[in-house]
Amino acid sequence: MQTFATLADFAAYAGQPLGESEYMTVTPEMVQKFADATGDHQWIHLDEEKAKQFSPYGGTIAHGFLTLSLAPKLMAEIYKIDSVKMGINYGANKVRFTGAVPVGSRVRMKARLHHVEATNAGTPDRNEGTPGRSDASVRAIVECVFEVEGQNKPACIAELISLLFE
Repeated sequence: MQTFATLADFAAYAGQPLGESEYMTVTPEMVQKFADATGDHQWIHLDEEKAKQFSPYGGTIAHGFLTLSLAPKLMAEIYKIDSVKMGINYGANKVRFTGAVPVGSRVRMKARLHHVEATNAGTPDRNEGTPGRSDASVRAIVECVFEVEGQNKPACIAELISLLFE
């Protein structure tokens, strides 16, 4: 776990690897809950028998967006910034699903801090001018590689953007 005292310390780390998370198992229950939440009930994700018979993967696979949605949990295992009071997802510059995540497999994420830039985004409009609220913020871009244990090819490569507030 990388720990940074301030956003300035974090920004100074740009271009360097942040580390990797622990492996976590992608369970059938996770895949079912994701399917229910998103309405994506394709057999490739949920029907083990049909997937064994017809899928090129030999069984069910996790949704690509399920893999991507693990980023906040896995990133929290990789680094923290003590001075940050709030962080929000801002978007992604690039996302590629480059391999399948078989249900029951273990996934981890490696992260590298691409760069950090000041945004002066402030807090949302309703909070502007509120005493005691900080308007200091940065936009951080982190390159994330999701790996499946035992596979050479990553499952997902994403350049994720966060707004971080002190």
